[in-house]
Amino acid sequence: MRIAIIGLGTIGKTVLKALSAEDGEHTITIIDEDKEKVESLIEKYDVYGVVGNGACMDIQKEAKVRSADIVIALTESDETNIFACLVAKKLGVENTVARVRNPAYRQQIVDMKDELGISMIVNPERDTAREVFNIIDLPSITQIDHFAKGRVILVELVVDKECSLIGETLISMGRRLATKALVCAVQRGEEVIIPSGHFMYMEGDKVHFTADASSLGAFLSEINLVKSPLKNIMIVGGGRVGYYLAEELSKKRRYKVKLIESDRIAAEDLADKLPKVTVVCGNGTRHDLLLEEGIEAMDAFVALTDIDEENMIVSLFANKMKVRKTIAQIKSNDLYEIMNELGIENSVSPKDIVATRIISYIRAIANKRGSNVLTLYRIVNGRAEALEFAAKKKARYYDKPLKELKIKDNCLVAAIIRGDEVIIPDGNSVITLGDNVIVVTTHKNFDDLNDIIE
Repeated sequence: MRIAIIGLGTIGKTVLKALSAEDGEHTITIIDEDKEKVESLIEKYDVYGVVGNGACMDIQKEAKVRSADIVIALTESDETNIFACLVAKKLGVENTVARVRNPAYRQQIVDMKDELGISMIVNPERDTAREVFNIIDLPSITQIDHFAKGRVILVELVVDKECSLIGETLISMGRRLATKALVCAVQRGEEVIIPSGHFMYMEGDKVHFTADASSLGAFLSEINLVKSPLKNIMIVGGGRVGYYLAEELSKKRRYKVKLIESDRIAAEDLADKLPKVTVVCGNGTRHDLLLEEGIEAMDAFVALTDIDEENMIVSLFANKMKVRKTIAQIKSNDLYEIMNELGIENSVSPKDIVATRIISYIRAIANKRGSNVLTLYRIVNGRAEALEFAAKKKARYYDKPLKELKIKDNCLVAAIIRGDEVIIPDGNSVITLGDNVIVVTTHKNFDDLNDIIE
């Protein structure tokens, strides 16, 4: 596909890196006003670059944007991104993505996106808040993704000492449990494993499994990982992510939310906008303030300042205070990798969340043009992919038991959706024409179900 990326900040570079990793799949043009940034990325990646304002029609013409399949506007300015998409649409581009962050624009952008020429809106802060909300709302899990319009879930959980999976193999678990779920990827330290039937769970494993969405509660109950709901939530950092998260949590009566913000004017504004939230003006990285505000009585602690190191330090303090669920926003890739080593099991990265959404959207567009990928998620810190394929055209391996197929190493068929039925497969399950098939793999660049077969 021909793709133009306007704006090469943190998120723009993350999207560029992800797209460039899909060898030969895309022809990419980058546009930014920073000449050094454009030149350095041209040297690093096989891309064409133009220096200038990406919202300017002359710059878009110079970049040959009119021939692009998709334009992705990710500058720091909402207005520039909106106008860039409007210009691209005027030039005949069918698909556009705009980064729009200002809460004041939220509803009107949704209402006017067709008139503005925007196909998809991404909001890193709101998307991150939604991810954190899911982690708090389902305290047994650390991440949840959805396939087949929500009917199939891909869930990440940590095998703690109370989990009954410890010492079990996949085979023995399948025999013992009444609820069907399929473990499809495991992170053990630095190792990523696509497990076989004899794989045995250990304490500390990060396990990704697929299940029918309606059976999640029953599965967690069977493996002794149903935990009492979280109630008292403390958030440090009243930026956009903190605002969106506090707003979402305050809509549910069971949550009591305390938000700590250091800037007095911002704190007063938050207090006006969030009447159901207790807003405290103070330095949330000071342990005496955290103790004074009752961190020991909290069920969940969320660190959302703009400084990664501060988020890590206060999260470690929350762990020391025995807070049940600790979540930290981490933007640096280097720091993100060591979170588990520090005992912080839940961390979120806005740039990676948005990049995954954009890549999934691009795959969906490609699906209309011949690719069979309907949905894509990157899991295990981007080291594996979970893809939903459409079984469109008749293939030689249809209607044959999975155990008889030569499926590539590090590939697993994780679920089959057939009409209204969700099938968590075993060796006797078959793929038929018209199915949607979820595959988890450490291979990259799969765009057709045929790619999983030797």
